[in-house]
Amino acid sequence: MRTILAGRVTRRAPLVAALVTALITGSAAAAFAAASPAAVSSGRPASPGYTAGLSSARGLVPGARLFVPPPSSGAPQQILQLVKSHDLRDALLIADMETIPRAVWFTGGTPAQVEQQVRQTMAEAAFERAVPVLVAYDIPGRDCAQYSAGGALNQAAYEAWIDGFAAGVGRGRAVVILEPDALGNLPSGCGGPTATYPFTDAERYAEIQYAVSALEAQPHVGVYLDGTHSAWQSVGTITQRLLTAGVQDAQGFFLNVSNYQPDPNLIDYGTWISDCIAMVTDPSNAYYANPGACASQYYPATPSDFSTWGLTTAWYAQNMGNAVAATHFVIDTSRNGDGPNNMQAYAQPPYNQPSSVISTLAGGNWCNPPGSGLGLRPASSTGVPLLDAYLWVKTPGQSDGQCDAAGGVRAWDYAAYSQPGWPADAASQALFDPLWGIDDPAAGAWFPQQALQLAQDASPALP
Repeated sequence: MRTILAGRVTRRAPLVAALVTALITGSAAAAFAAASPAAVSSGRPASPGYTAGLSSARGLVPGARLFVPPPSSGAPQQILQLVKSHDLRDALLIADMETIPRAVWFTGGTPAQVEQQVRQTMAEAAFERAVPVLVAYDIPGRDCAQYSAGGALNQAAYEAWIDGFAAGVGRGRAVVILEPDALGNLPSGCGGPTATYPFTDAERYAEIQYAVSALEAQPHVGVYLDGTHSAWQSVGTITQRLLTAGVQDAQGFFLNVSNYQPDPNLIDYGTWISDCIAMVTDPSNAYYANPGACASQYYPATPSDFSTWGLTTAWYAQNMGNAVAATHFVIDTSRNGDGPNNMQAYAQPPYNQPSSVISTLAGGNWCNPPGSGLGLRPASSTGVPLLDAYLWVKTPGQSDGQCDAAGGVRAWDYAAYSQPGWPADAASQALFDPLWGIDDPAAGAWFPQQALQLAQDASPALP
């Protein structure tokens, strides 16, 4: 962790300097300039072929230095506003958050454009002598055409985009988080194929397989596939999907991207998936080619009672036979410091929301939930077999989307609780987020209120 902390120190100084510069000049642009990649570099000469940080098996070396990208869009402006309002403590919390390694997302553009963008990030990471975490997020029909809708138009366009992405990585070291939610939300689970959503599961698997092949062809890239999280797909279901998508040709899978599940649950879940993969691919095992029979968080464990999860662990210990788990995984801890919000607080005074509202709120607790904090700092030394790293994949402070009743993730009885200025007509209420008291920013946009709460409630606390 020493090298990572050193990176945080070199990053924080320019951000703090940006505050002073912005106050003097009265310009938010000054904050961006002071916190630009050139301003925050480590002072070491650039190394286009930087190759430290990944093992020969493409997993992160314990203690590897992880890349700290330039400040997130919106963070310098929020820092400036906090300083102007004489809230230096919170300004420094946001600045500290921005000095911690996190992933860089690539969400579209032409093949040439994504190649250039990835190449630029690789150069910045090489300058820091750090390993970047890159998120490829352009799969056709992504996010069930919901808050983060978009992606390439078809399989051919996606393959060309992936070729550009891989070319941008080149021979440098990188971790690639390949298409969050792509295996959790298969097109068939999104109602496809239809005239307006013409995507199929077969195409989705072929697209992921192609991406794995193209990216793993680069000599120093570790690719991780979507393993969902411990409160979503069962172990057997996601094992089958991972195997079909080509996880055995990749470094492994990722968990909890953009979600809030607790680390102990995720560690068990990831370990069980790796165990299940080993069992169902071992011809000598009684469960060979039968992932649906693998124990999970749903049986014999009870998903809502973590004290029962040892039953599932014991099942694997009894049934592994000669199978040896070898599939690695990583966990996104960017926002899970306080775990998932069960929304029960809104059933109490002064909110007094009925059970039907609480049920809807709990079902949508993945979407900009209040009461969340930053989780464990990114690190490639975990002390857990097969767990390669804790990473910040979701960018802390960026909105999950416009979380509202129209999207099915909010409900509210305005007769039971309201505030002055809240919408009174049904059409406006459908687009309103009563948990924050605002209309949420669009997916990927900076969400100042959430960013500050994540920093204030970080566990472990920010300095």
